[in-house]
Amino acid sequence: MNNLWNRHSLLAGVLIFITLVAYIPAIQGGFVWDDNDHLTENQTIRSLQGLGQIWFAPKSNYLYYPMTFSSFWLEYRLWGLNPTGYHVVNVLLHALSALLLYRILLCLNLPGAWLAAAVFALHPVHVESVAWVSERKNVLSGFFYFASALCLFRFFGFTGKREKKPNLWWYLAGLLLFICALFSKTVTCSLPAAMLLVLWWKRGGVKGGEVAALAPFFALGLAMGLTTAWLEKHQVGALGSEWDLSFVESCLLAGRALWFYLGKLILPVKLIFNYPRWQVDGSLWWQYIYPAGVLLVVFILWLIRRRIGRGPLVAVLFFCGTLLPALGFFDVYIFRYSFVADHFQYLASVGLIALLIGVATKLASRLPKWPQRSFSAVGLIVLLLLGGQTWHQGYVYRDMETLWNDTIAKNPRSWLALNGLGVVLAEQGKFQEAIFHYSQALEVKPDHYKAHNNLGNALARLGRYEEAMNHYKESLRLRPDYAEAHSNLGNVLASQGKFQEAIYHYSEALRSEPDYVEAHINLANVLASQGKFDEAMNHYEEALRLKPDYAEAHYNLGNVLAVQGRFQEAIRHYKEVLRLKPYHAEAHNNLGNLLEAQGKFREAADHYAQVVRLKPDYAEAHNNLANALASQGKFAQAIDHYTEALRLKPDNAEAHNNLANVLAGQGKFEEAIGHYEEALRLKPDYVAARKNLDLVLQLKGK
Repeated sequence: MNNLWNRHSLLAGVLIFITLVAYIPAIQGGFVWDDNDHLTENQTIRSLQGLGQIWFAPKSNYLYYPMTFSSFWLEYRLWGLNPTGYHVVNVLLHALSALLLYRILLCLNLPGAWLAAAVFALHPVHVESVAWVSERKNVLSGFFYFASALCLFRFFGFTGKREKKPNLWWYLAGLLLFICALFSKTVTCSLPAAMLLVLWWKRGGVKGGEVAALAPFFALGLAMGLTTAWLEKHQVGALGSEWDLSFVESCLLAGRALWFYLGKLILPVKLIFNYPRWQVDGSLWWQYIYPAGVLLVVFILWLIRRRIGRGPLVAVLFFCGTLLPALGFFDVYIFRYSFVADHFQYLASVGLIALLIGVATKLASRLPKWPQRSFSAVGLIVLLLLGGQTWHQGYVYRDMETLWNDTIAKNPRSWLALNGLGVVLAEQGKFQEAIFHYSQALEVKPDHYKAHNNLGNALARLGRYEEAMNHYKESLRLRPDYAEAHSNLGNVLASQGKFQEAIYHYSEALRSEPDYVEAHINLANVLASQGKFDEAMNHYEEALRLKPDYAEAHYNLGNVLAVQGRFQEAIRHYKEVLRLKPYHAEAHNNLGNLLEAQGKFREAADHYAQVVRLKPDYAEAHNNLANALASQGKFAQAIDHYTEALRLKPDNAEAHNNLANVLAGQGKFEEAIGHYEEALRLKPDYVAARKNLDLVLQLKGK
């Protein structure tokens, strides 16, 4: 017994080790695609209030997966937005799932249990689920799914050797873990059906008491499944012609998808983040071959079940049933881009992996001793090949640019990747290259309203405003309620002085998306420029309610408060800016101005000094620092900064006047007069400079 335990412990350790090694490149990756929506820009993970929203406000995130988002909430407190931590957790969850699977297969007395678990751990088709942080929902739900299944196996008496009497605690533990799985991702709702399959397989039938025991599982799974289906349609946006499939077309799609997933399991080559989207057409006879082939396989396995056993039929039914939510019978948002994705078969793959490895192991056991040893070598080679491919595939998720380039290389007509690469290039300031990729995306999909909006952004950054507006308007023609295009069009109109039109589009953006922070800020900026400070402050404050750590909103609100003479409130917001962004030069400068106005010259000088350190060419800050130094009697230093301000900006009349004041105070009247005269040349109506000049001339005359 001890030897057996030691052997299993050793194999479990090896399983975890090889998984961690294979995923080293993935651990080194960053955030990709919608990781910003789920994590980096998700406000619910940043506060205790957000944790409450995760659990009790189902619409606070795209889908109601509170366990998944709670894991992000916890990790945000541990390592912030460092992607390494999130990747390590994903890999560990995947390794633990493989370990639980190993234990489950042992309980079921399946031959080749460890090898099957190792294939699951190392199979490259699972890289998408593990290396993509947002797919935490897959690996977390998988962990709870396998843990729940293991508890139910104990409850139903599958221990690997003999049956035991049912233990209620195992049942309750299984139920709790199943709820955790559903709260991580509702695709796990298939677990009770899978349990019925296993019971039928191992015992040849299912008892009424066993069905009754699984009834709560079915009820919970159905409730969560319907909730997710509703959110997919009405919150995520799986609505429109792209999801209009008839029942026949859904069957055609399902059949083709099943063969696709089988193919990727057997030969995991050319794995793509975004596969080409098939054209499903009920008028094409050959598309009926796919579902007919699936039904034929199931029918044959049913007919010969007494000869070969029920196991193969159960494995195929498990594979098909677990994939059911992703086969086209339910609207899933990702179908907008492709009908298939590697991460869809994370759990489903277990059935066929266990079947293929089990059959191979059983056949090998009937061979003479020497061929049996060669089978072990073949198994090792398979693991090395799978692990090597997983290692290589992990690099694809290094960053967005790598992911999109890999996708385009394998699927050149992926408008998702073409548009995504354009976004990456635009963020790098490579606007011409971005325009090229946006244009390619629009060649493939002319009605891609987001690509039109993004193309407009790139054109606007190059000063090509008319072209930009044309694309914003086309985006809005295709999607009239697209808030981002409204806001961006408003920005271009505001830059042209068309404030009323800009206000209209900002308002439309907020009508479509009331929580759109950028639109609140943009509208507030225009309102403030028109002197409508109260309205502007309302929008700044709303932006800060939605995003409390938005530094620019604090800065702009501080500016409006300062204009209104509400200095203490303005100071509070400028200090908050500097807490969030210590290197915000303008906030340092404006805070210095307010402190100087309150006679706090030393504090003001400290902030001005920060500005000239951060931005040595900031002429206004040099002038302000010189004023603060002069107020403290540090005239030599003040003169140096006035001189630097004038070197950077020779037409600064105020700096000329201020420098002249200091020079006059030191008796350097000729130099002072020269600067007063220059100030008046630049600004003939400069009353203070005129008075100061007259006073110096009088003093000089005496």
